[in-house]
Amino acid sequence: MKTIEINGHLREALGSKKSKELRREGHVPCVIYGGGENVHFHADERELNKLVYTPDVFLINIKLGDKKVQAVLREAQYHPVSDKTLHMDFIEVVPGKAVALKLPVALAGNSIGVKNGGVLRRNAKALYVKGVVDTLPDTITIDISKMKIGSTIKVGDVSIPGVEMLEAANRVVVAVKTSRKAIADEEAEEAAEGAEGAAEGAAEGDAASEESTEG
Repeated sequence: MKTIEINGHLREALGSKKSKELRREGHVPCVIYGGGENVHFHADERELNKLVYTPDVFLINIKLGDKKVQAVLREAQYHPVSDKTLHMDFIEVVPGKAVALKLPVALAGNSIGVKNGGVLRRNAKALYVKGVVDTLPDTITIDISKMKIGSTIKVGDVSIPGVEMLEAANRVVVAVKTSRKAIADEEAEEAAEGAEGAAEGAAEGDAASEESTEG
C-alpha cells in the first residue's frame, strides 16, 4: 500500500462553531478512531485533497507535533453544493489488527460480450473490505475477459486471500448488458438466416416442380 504523510494539528477546542472557523481558514476537522482514545485534529484542506481526489488508498502517517500516528482514511464528508471537504474520519493502524476501508475496483481484460456489441456497466467503483493493512492489496482487480452478454460479477464472486468483503454478497459489481446495436445485429442475423432458409425452400420447390413437369 502506498504511503503518504500529512501534517496535522491537535484541536484545543471542539464544537460546531470552532469547526466552522477552521473551515473558513482552509482547514478540515478530523478524527482518528481505533487506537483507544479518539484523537481530534485539523489539517490543511490542500494537503488532505491528496487523499480525496484520487482512487488510490494510502497508508497515512499523520504528524501531530512530536507524535506520529499511522492511519487509513475511513470516510470523508462533503458539502452538498460546493463539494468542499467538511470532515474526515481516520482509523488508526494497529499492527496485526484488521481495519475496514474502501478499496478501488480495477477491471482487467476485454469482455467477450463487449466485443459482441454489449455494454459494460460498472455498478461499484470501490468496495468496503476488512483486513490487516499489511496484507491488503492496493486495488480489487476483477478479470472480465470471459464475461458474455448477460453476465454479471457480484461481490460474492470476488475472493481475495485474507480479505473479508463487507458488502452484500448479491451486490452487482460489474455486468455486461445487451445494447441496441447487439439486438439489431442479432435481429439482422436472424432475418438473414430466415431469408436464406426461404431461398433454399423456394429452390427446392422449383426443383420439385420441374421434376413433376418432366414426369
